[in-house]
Amino acid sequence: MAASNSESADQVGIRVDNAENQDDHTDALGSSGGSAGVTTVSSHNPYGSGAIGQLANGYSSPSMSYKKNVAKMVTDRHAAEYNMRHKNRGMALIFNHEHFEVPTLKSRAGTNVDCENLTRVLKQLDFEVTVYKDCRYKDILRTIEYAASQNHSDSDCILVAILSHGEMGYIYAKDTQYKLENIWSFFTANHCPTLAGKPKLFFIQACQGDRLDGGVTMQRSHTETDGDSSMSYKIPVHADFLIAYSTVPGFYSWRNTTRGSWFMQSLCAELAANGKRLDILTLLTFVCQRVAVDFESCTPDTPEMHQQKQIPCITTMLTRILHFTDKQMVPAGRV
Repeated sequence: MAASNSESADQVGIRVDNAENQDDHTDALGSSGGSAGVTTVSSHNPYGSGAIGQLANGYSSPSMSYKKNVAKMVTDRHAAEYNMRHKNRGMALIFNHEHFEVPTLKSRAGTNVDCENLTRVLKQLDFEVTVYKDCRYKDILRTIEYAASQNHSDSDCILVAILSHGEMGYIYAKDTQYKLENIWSFFTANHCPTLAGKPKLFFIQACQGDRLDGGVTMQRSHTETDGDSSMSYKIPVHADFLIAYSTVPGFYSWRNTTRGSWFMQSLCAELAANGKRLDILTLLTFVCQRVAVDFESCTPDTPEMHQQKQIPCITTMLTRILHFTDKQMVPAGRV
């Protein structure tokens, strides 16, 4: 089937098992030409602009070298798993961006499907979900700063999801671009002590560049072969973060205008099926598998965009196994 006249041919794609649908777009700047007139000025960054680079170069101050930070111990020193037995699972903040004030950015058709699906599965995992639609950057910062200032003592963790356009090292709010470090830096152990030692999860659906992944065809071979946990301890301020990007640095991220993005489709499917059965890193491995194996663009009229692939990129600073265990329901009549 030819691409719809209402779509840009360099942005449509499909899922492998439904090759007649050509409603996929990339979460870049609206074209395959990269920044499309948007200029980014930044100083030299020896560590790169991805999650690791932003951690290495990001939010810090001279006082961090001598200020003594103390937080309540929520998990035994050598416990294998995070303590997920608090009263609440925790906040889940979803920033859903569909329309933009930046002239070069197209509306993200299909993002509301992602948002609805993610909201549903996170509620099934006992998160307190709040959705923020088409926020300007100052409103995002205000929301994040407020969330970080709350008392999370009775919560297992916190989760932030951002659905938007992006480019290398940057994500777009409604009105401007920003670095992810401007968001997660509020939740480091020294700035948000009631989340110290607890998982801080970030899921980012956005392009990280304008490069394409043509993939490699795999062919079957003709022959196959077969201390004391009660003592206090110190943790790094950047410990216990997990940042899951929909694609690797420098590459496109694909989004279907009717089904939602490849990454969010896969993440929601895995969370719904295995969210309380598998630990988060095992689950995200299968998310990567779904995106890598089950999806492929189909733009025969635009050969350079045809039969392209995608693979998510997971950056983890988790220090324990994370399971979303069942919450114990309080019997009726008891407080």
